[in-house]
Amino acid sequence: MASEKIEFTPIGYFRSSQVHPYEAGRQPDAHHAEGVIELSSGSNFEQALTGLEGCERIWIIFLFHHNNHWNPMVLPPRGVDSKIGVFATRSPYRPNPVGMSCVKVLKIDKLKITVEGADLLDGSPILDIKPYVAYADSFPGSEPEWLKSAEKFEIGFSELVLQQLEELERQGLTQLRSFLLHQLEYEPANSKKKRVKEEGSGYVIAYRTWRAFFRLNGLSLKVERIYSGYSQDDLQKDEDPYSDKELHRKFILKFT
Repeated sequence: MASEKIEFTPIGYFRSSQVHPYEAGRQPDAHHAEGVIELSSGSNFEQALTGLEGCERIWIIFLFHHNNHWNPMVLPPRGVDSKIGVFATRSPYRPNPVGMSCVKVLKIDKLKITVEGADLLDGSPILDIKPYVAYADSFPGSEPEWLKSAEKFEIGFSELVLQQLEELERQGLTQLRSFLLHQLEYEPANSKKKRVKEEGSGYVIAYRTWRAFFRLNGLSLKVERIYSGYSQDDLQKDEDPYSDKELHRKFILKFT
């Protein structure tokens, strides 16, 4: 690699309820929570935002701030089961940890830009903002070869799961729904790429200390129930590394 070093100063930071890497999803889409680009003050960015209110979508150039190494070969999240070169993917494990995400602008309030559909994590340093221009940025059907074989699954939730998700979201667990939609949309049973395993006539996928059981039917699947990943013995212990045992106890009491 070239020895020349180039330095950047972030123009701001991204704020979101998406904190952990597995919550960010693979690409920007409607499943993501809203987020806010908070631009730094004292740099005349107020003027730089002039005209942005007329842009429906923008590109965010940012840093993968959780990554401290890169991989020349990576396993794509869908499409193939063998590793390919990182430059043929959008993996965050890059020589320079620079990411780009096209998001929808909801509102602009002084130095805060509220967006939806962003696959950025909370605290991501923002390097630049550019307008999305459809005639120059959109080429429908132009996809990498490894993506063309990926089959998309239709995801459904049972009535019980809808009730469980609503209750967990009221209690502050806001990312589980979007996690399930992201992880199960492609190759839902691929244990090489996600924390999933067979169980009985279906599969179980893990999200932190939570588990979701689903069944496949062709290119459709239904998430039938959500349950705690803690055993009864675990819940009786004082150790609480994720600070969520009380939520699990309330959940079990309500849905058992």
